Amino acid sequence: MSRAWSQGNRVRLLENGETFFPAVLDAIDGAREEVMIETFILFEDKVGKRLHAALVAAAQRGVRVELSVDGYGSPDLSPAFISALTDAGVCLRVFDPKPRLFGFRTNLFRRLHRKIVVVDRQCAFVGGINFSADHLADYGDGAKQDYAVRIDGPVVAEIRAFAIAALLAPAAPRDWTRPADKAPAAVGNAEVRFVTRDNGGHLNDIEDQYLAGIRAAKDEILIANAYFLPGYRLLHALHRAASRGVRVSLILQGAPDMPMVANAGRRLYPYLIGGGVHIYEYCERPLHGKLAVIDDNWSTVGSSNLDPLSLSLNLEANVLIRDRAFNAVVRERLQQLMDVHCHRVRRQDLPPRTPLRTLWSLLVFHTVRHLPAWAGLWPAHTPHVTLLRPRRATPVQKQ
Repeated sequence: MSRAWSQGNRVRLLENGETFFPAVLDAIDGAREEVMIETFILFEDKVGKRLHAALVAAAQRGVRVELSVDGYGSPDLSPAFISALTDAGVCLRVFDPKPRLFGFRTNLFRRLHRKIVVVDRQCAFVGGINFSADHLADYGDGAKQDYAVRIDGPVVAEIRAFAIAALLAPAAPRDWTRPADKAPAAVGNAEVRFVTRDNGGHLNDIEDQYLAGIRAAKDEILIANAYFLPGYRLLHALHRAASRGVRVSLILQGAPDMPMVANAGRRLYPYLIGGGVHIYEYCERPLHGKLAVIDDNWSTVGSSNLDPLSLSLNLEANVLIRDRAFNAVVRERLQQLMDVHCHRVRRQDLPPRTPLRTLWSLLVFHTVRHLPAWAGLWPAHTPHVTLLRPRRATPVQKQ
C-alpha cells in the first residue's frame, strides 16, 4: 500500500492535450536538473516530435532525462527518432519489447500503462493522457476526451521516489514509500495520495481505493471511465450505494474506439439501471478519461480504467485528492460533459430481456471480463526492460 495522505499540495486539473501538453512542455523547457517520464504511448507525430525536441534540448543542456515507454503502446518509433534521443544523452527504456508475429504485436498483456512526469523534484503530472496527437481536438472525430493533473507540493517527492524505483523494477517497484529526498514545501491545501497497481505487492490498490470511496459515499458518486467492465465487488458496491440513496452517475463511452469492450460493458446496464444507477454515454468523440468525484471531499485522476486489463494486468498509477475546491472543478467539468455531450441511457432504451439474451449477456461479460487474466497466465513471463544505447555504444542492454 502507498503512503498515507500527503498534505500541503496544489493540484490543477488538465483537460485534453490542449492544456496538458503546454503545461508539461513548459515544465520540461524550464528544467535544470531532471526530467522523468513514463508513458504508454509515444507516437512520432507532431506531439511526439515536440516532446522529442524538448527532451533533446534538456539533455544537451545537462539535464538528466529518463524516458520509459511501453513496447506495445509505442512500437513504431523510427531509428532516427530513437538515436537522436540517445545520442543527446536521454536514457530511453522500452518496457517488454517483443517482435511481431506475422505482422501482429505479441506483447498484449502486462502493459506499462502509467502516465507520469516528474520535473526537477518540484512538480509532477499524473493522468491518462499519452504523448500523441489524438489527444488534440484538431485530430478530428477520433480525438480523445481525457484528463490529467499537475501537482506541486510534498507528494512530488513520493512520486519521484516511485519513478526512480521503477527504473530498476518497472513491473513491481519496491522501496519507494519512504522517499529519501527532502519533500518540496507546502504550497496549497490539497491532501494527495499516490496509488499504484502492479503485478507484485500492489495487485488491488487502485480498485480498493475506489471501493473505499464508494462505500463511504453519502450524497453523490460521479465516475467517468473509458473502459468500464469492473469486477463484482465494484459493481455490487455501486448498486448498494444507489439503493441507500446516493446519486450514482456513470459517464461511459458512447462512441467507443474499442467496440468489443464497450458492448461487453453494456451488458451490465440492466443490472445497474435497475438498481438506480444513472448511465450517460459520451457521444461527442472517444472517451479516454479515468476520473471520479465522490461527495465534495474525494476524487481520483489517473491511468487506470475500470476494466480487466487495468484492474488485473496493467501497471497503473492514480492520485487521490481531498480538496473541496479542486473537487468542485472536477464535478463542474463532468456535469457539463453530461449536460452538453452525453445521452442518458434509460430503462426503456434497453432491449427486452429474454432468457436467451440474458444467457448470452452473461457469457459475453464473463468471457471478456476474465480473458485477459487467463491469457496472461499462458505463457507466463516476467516482462523485461530494454535500455537503448547511443549508436556509438552497444545497441541494447536488457535489465
